[in-house]
Amino acid sequence: MRFDVLTIFPELLTSPLREGIIRIARERDLARIDCHDIRRFATDKHHMVDDRPFGGGEGMVLKAEPLAACLEEVRALDENPGKVILLSPRGKTLTQQKVSDLARESRLILVCGRYEGIDERFCSHYVDEEISIGDYILTGGELGAMVIIDSVIRLLPGVLGCEDSAGNDTFSRNLLKHPQYTRPRVFEGEEVPPVLLSGDHRAINEHRFVESVRLTLERRPELLGTVEFTTAEKKILRKTGLEKEIRLALARDHQDVATNLH
Repeated sequence: MRFDVLTIFPELLTSPLREGIIRIARERDLARIDCHDIRRFATDKHHMVDDRPFGGGEGMVLKAEPLAACLEEVRALDENPGKVILLSPRGKTLTQQKVSDLARESRLILVCGRYEGIDERFCSHYVDEEISIGDYILTGGELGAMVIIDSVIRLLPGVLGCEDSAGNDTFSRNLLKHPQYTRPRVFEGEEVPPVLLSGDHRAINEHRFVESVRLTLERRPELLGTVEFTTAEKKILRKTGLEKEIRLALARDHQDVATNLH
């Protein structure tokens, strides 16, 4: 998969792209990531890529011309023109489902916003989709681009050491992941749950499922209205009393009672 990042601060991305899973994916030729400096496409001697907004107002706005010139050159580097994504606080919030959708693309071109925004004419002419990584404001889109790259790359076949890891992640089915434990067996007087040491894989899986549901119920109950439980899981929920707790939580949040519990 190919990623191209358009930014006025390419050095911000240098170190993260050389570490961890991203480094491994690049070394295995499973992902190609190139950063492109928008300033190279400015036409004045000072390499200005921003200007004051028409109509007045605070701050500066990224100009359409250098962005368009940069994008056109980058697109020509590959036969696939790619999907152009603008990192923007007005975009749709990034979710695991969206990450999965993006992982099915073969090329993403990520445009990093800056200042008070980008000339709307560039957005309307060139941008396929706007994405936000959350309801807060950063100084630019570079960190958002890194979030997309990191979350997408780990879903690519052959990147993770354990192929089941991505499928069992938090949000893979809108359940928070169950608590995890490792050595030592006792830490500050607290022992690992005995079932995890039993060797009974069926009991372990049931325990983890129950703890996952309990954690989701406690911290993100709204997610439970979207989970499709299997027949076996519904039996466990009824046996543990969690089915009733889920219904009450969804009712308190003014959601429809999950039909998948019937």
